[in-house]
Amino acid sequence: MTEKAELRFGDQTIELDIVEGTEGERAIDIQDLRAKTGLITLDPSYANTGSCESSITFINGEEGILRYRGYPIEEIAEKCSFLESSYLLIYGELPTREQLDEFRESVRYHTMLHEDFRLFYRAMPKDAHPMASASAACASLATFYPDSLDPRDPREVEIGVHRLIAKLPTLASYAFKHSIGQPFMYPDNRLSYVGNFLHMMFATPCEPFEVDPVVEKALDLLFILHADHEQNCSTSTVRLVGSSHVNLFASISAGINALWGPRHGGANQQVIEMLQAIAAEGITGRDFVERAKSNDDTSRLMGFGHRVYKNFDPRAKIIKKACFDVLSRLGVHSKLLEIAVELEELALKDDYFVERKLYPNVDFYSGVIYNAIGTPENMFTAMFAIGRLPGWIAQWQEMHDHKHKIGRPRQVYQGATQRAVTPIEQR
Repeated sequence: MTEKAELRFGDQTIELDIVEGTEGERAIDIQDLRAKTGLITLDPSYANTGSCESSITFINGEEGILRYRGYPIEEIAEKCSFLESSYLLIYGELPTREQLDEFRESVRYHTMLHEDFRLFYRAMPKDAHPMASASAACASLATFYPDSLDPRDPREVEIGVHRLIAKLPTLASYAFKHSIGQPFMYPDNRLSYVGNFLHMMFATPCEPFEVDPVVEKALDLLFILHADHEQNCSTSTVRLVGSSHVNLFASISAGINALWGPRHGGANQQVIEMLQAIAAEGITGRDFVERAKSNDDTSRLMGFGHRVYKNFDPRAKIIKKACFDVLSRLGVHSKLLEIAVELEELALKDDYFVERKLYPNVDFYSGVIYNAIGTPENMFTAMFAIGRLPGWIAQWQEMHDHKHKIGRPRQVYQGATQRAVTPIEQR
């Protein structure tokens, strides 16, 4: 028997079903609330509203747990590649060797862009932000591939999925190359997915380029850790836009724009800018921590705290180790990493941050890795988008599988009541 919740309003009492998830999460089903009572719920920023039932990603923010399709992120990061985790998110199960080979080959086949994309980028200013370029280019894929636009056709969807995963690294690298005036590099399909991206980003036609395996492994790891994170701002955007039955390319383009914001995917850029400012000013980590605690100072400790996690972000622990591995391999002495480690140690022992449950999140060390391998700050979020792509796709597909109606939030109107228009001569 389904457990019920009772809502009393005036002299009316109604029963609402309790929905329980496989991990014990419980929700009051209010789908019929307005029809039965004329009431809606008010929940700005959706802090307590479940927009869907999903089987993709589970997060327990109080205990610092993240799982993809039931697998702990720690195990996925240790034992799987990014393409394996992408397959898991999109298809629901880890691939067999044969399935992974087929998936990898299909992605490799679609890495190259239509030559006219060169003209597309040349029409943009040199200082165009890579996220603006990537979003526009992603949406424009719909004009080049009209054979994969119908969200109701499984074959068209699958082709579009493989094309997107293959081409987004190429689109992002072209945006970068255009911004610095270097020639675009064609994909080299002899390389791995991440190795190919590094090649397109940092190689030039004038000299050979070898992909460093430690850097390649670290970037693959970062992509895995970014791959999905439940109903965040950009994922919810992809679902909402996709509910109109627009094509996948347009839905992902909308997600890229949502990710661009400094409160979302742009946070790792803010971490690097904070560390650079501390280094440039020559102050200690303790000095900055005291500033961040002061009500009279606008300084903020970026990369700490999370909307969901009230404990350590499990991804941050994994990235921290990768950060040391990369810098050690590259022989880089990073003042920024020294400051980051000092800030973390101070904050974890400071009652101010402990009481507010402000722990390092995924952005705190990821920017240090991007910086160490020579990535400019304005490319950080574009690389985040490459990692998040399989999660967006999986969520978009699930939304269609569940046959959701078009998204249409309600509101509580607080404006003027009905009034007459005064003729302009009398105003």
